[in-house]
Amino acid sequence: MMADWTTFLSAMTLTLARVSGMVAFAPFFSSTALPMRAKAVFAGATAFLLAPVVAALPYAQAEITFSALLGELAVGLVYGLSLTLVSEMLLFAGQIAGLQFSFSLVNLMDPSTEIQTPLLGDLFQLMGTLVVIGAGLDRILLASMVRSFHAAPLGAYALAAPSAMAIVRAAGGVFLAALELSAPVLAATMLVEVAVALLGKLSPQLPVMFLGVPLKTLTGFVVLTGSMAVWPRFIEARFAALLDMAERLIAAPVHGVAMGLFPGLGR
Repeated sequence: MMADWTTFLSAMTLTLARVSGMVAFAPFFSSTALPMRAKAVFAGATAFLLAPVVAALPYAQAEITFSALLGELAVGLVYGLSLTLVSEMLLFAGQIAGLQFSFSLVNLMDPSTEIQTPLLGDLFQLMGTLVVIGAGLDRILLASMVRSFHAAPLGAYALAAPSAMAIVRAAGGVFLAALELSAPVLAATMLVEVAVALLGKLSPQLPVMFLGVPLKTLTGFVVLTGSMAVWPRFIEARFAALLDMAERLIAAPVHGVAMGLFPGLGR
């Protein structure tokens, strides 16, 4: 019984390290709107329930060592850092839209990062969080985390350099995806600017300096409201691409695995 209890505690500790890495960075789970105690209880309960199962899987090594702890933490970080790019995409798209709405000087304190972020950046992130919750992507992430114990047995994973480089390459796709998300607003406001400029040339008496900003803002909000109809499909597709990339990196951390994976974020 003492040996079984020791094995259980070791397996629970390693599982807790993997789950904690995901909770620290993944969308929705990393939100500061969730109390720290609630996150700690959730991570502990998840580790407690998974420990007996994952310890019995083939090739599992339920022994607490420095390399095993680093490996389990690396698995959680691969999940968390990969999927946090969704939040960064929404933030950057909000920055682009805010610039076109003439809201570039309106900043708020982001509670998750404790830095000043544009007003529309916070709005885009909140809307993205609603999509994640409404589509059940948080539950899909937890299911993928449970499946990761088959691909990377407990205590047997080691973070390789290609995995880290894949996440860095994936970050480059954030800019293209953000441009795609904000493209309707960007195109509409640019057309308004061109129209106002032509009116100013045709009729110099018109106060185009006073008409430009209100027209851009109103047009941008109308187009943004209409474009939100495609947000769920867009965000779900990018979330699925990032989750697929994380699963592949955990299952096969070899050179070249990241090539062609995250360009799908921008499609």
